[in-house]
Order: sequence, then C-alpha cells, then structure tokens
Amino acid sequence: MAAGNHSTVTEFIFAGLTDKPELQLPLFLFFLGTYMFTVVGNLVMITLIALSSHLHTPMYYFLSSLSFIDLCYSTVITPKMLVSFVTEKNIISYPECMTQLYFFAFFIISECHMLAVMAYDRYVAICKPLLYNITMSYQVCSWLIVEVYMMALIGATVHTGCMLRVVFCKDKIINHYFCDLLPLLQLSCSSTYISELVLSCLSAFNIVAPTLAILGSYASIIASILQIRSTGGRSKAFSICSSHILAVTIFYGSLTFMYLQPSNVSSMDQGNVSSVFYTIIVPMLNPLIYSLRNMDVKVALKKIIEKRLFCI
Repeated sequence: MAAGNHSTVTEFIFAGLTDKPELQLPLFLFFLGTYMFTVVGNLVMITLIALSSHLHTPMYYFLSSLSFIDLCYSTVITPKMLVSFVTEKNIISYPECMTQLYFFAFFIISECHMLAVMAYDRYVAICKPLLYNITMSYQVCSWLIVEVYMMALIGATVHTGCMLRVVFCKDKIINHYFCDLLPLLQLSCSSTYISELVLSCLSAFNIVAPTLAILGSYASIIASILQIRSTGGRSKAFSICSSHILAVTIFYGSLTFMYLQPSNVSSMDQGNVSSVFYTIIVPMLNPLIYSLRNMDVKVALKKIIEKRLFCI
C-alpha cells in the first residue's frame, strides 16, 4: 500500500468477463490462442522490419514501434486475465494493480499518438512526395517517437497519481478483467471528482486530438488521391492507406465507446466487451492488417523464408 494512501483494501479481485462455468474453458482457449498469435505476429513484424534493409523507411519505423506497443500492452493485460478462467478467484495486490494501471495507460496513450504520427507520415508521403525525405528525416522520426512516449509518460503518471489518492474501503471486486480507471473509481469510498475530471480531460486530449489529426491527414490524402489521373496510381495509394484506416477505426471506435460515453448511458458490461477489442483484438489484428495488404512486407517475409530454407 502506497504511503499517504489511507485505503484499507490491500488487494482486489477481478470479476472477469463471465461467471458462467461452461464458458470458462472455451474463453480461456480463445484468448490464449489470441495472445499467442499477438506475440508471434508482432515479434515477426518487428524482426522482419529490422532484418529487411528495404523496410528501413519512416513508415516501417513507425510500424515497428506500433508492433512493440501492441506487444507490450497486450502482455500487461492478457496473461493476468487468463488466470480468471482457471482459478476461483483472480486476486491482484494493490501495488500490482497500480503498476498494471500505469503500464496500461502508458502503452494505450502511446498507441493513440503513434497512429496519428503514422497518419501524418502517409500525408507527407502522398501529398508532398518531393519533400518526403527532408520532412520525414531520421532525426524528425526519432523526435516524433520520443514525443509519443513523452506524452504517454506524462499521461500515465498523472492518471496513476490521481488513482493513488483515491481511498478504497470495503469493496474490492473489480467489475473488469484488468485494473482500469473507470472500474477502480466505482469502488472508491472517497470523492472521485478530481480523478474523473482528469480522466475526462486527458481522455479527450489523447483520443480526440489524435483523431482530428488523423481525419485532417486523410481528408488531404483523399483529396490528393482523387487528383491522380492514373487508375492504377489511385488504387495503389488507396491500398497503402486502407490498412491504416481500418486499424484506426477499430481502435478509436472501441476506445471512444469506453471512455467518452456520457456516464448516464455507460455500462461496465458493455465496456468490458469494448475493452476486449482495443486491448486484445486490435493487437492481434494489426500485424495481419499491415502485412496482408502490404506487398513490401509480403516480399520481405518471402525472402527471409527462402533464405532460411536455403540455409537448411
């Protein structure tokens, strides 16, 4: 228990996704398979980009960072969630809960801003191709990555700092499968006004600001694509952007449903379903979305497989 916090609760119990015994094993196997696919898919993407020299470009530099973020925040949540399906009580201590909350907030905020950076990269590549190498130089890309993680660091620190001031008395069953902000605030026996205000402000900034940046980037991109006379050129440009648009839609759609809903229509059961999408499904889908619709990734993967087979 943190110093200065007067909570009498020293541990929490996750309610999990379901209390129906017949669903425990199927859900365990499903989410275990999903997590294994997430780990393998994102590690393959990171390794592929690192080993393939023709993928050493800003777009794939950002994609590698996105895969790292997906791998990390999925690992922060999924293994502990799987325990709920095989034990009677999935218990987490107060310090472990605050640690999980901190790293979850860090990586989820990182993903919000990384997707915006990737949209800006596509905007420069399509709308200002002659200036691309200058605008998206190695130094600029490095600074963009640093800024993403700095915003995540600040956001996670503020969220966790506010949560450490919340007092928990008797209720210790979290109606969720991980330590998230809203389910924890529902257990508080002290005023949560400041924490809720901070949550609303930071959620609005970390969701709305990147969303506006992405919408602005793609409005300009679509306008530029429509000016391309060649049908093949237009098709190629749309193909490059469509994978990113799909990933953004799934991620921000589920995130908005969870954190920006009016409180009078929110439901934690609905929130649990929404959370599954952005914490478990999206990290699994991203490697598929960015590889199956990307010829450069397919070629790089084929070359590496051929080299391995040749060595054998």
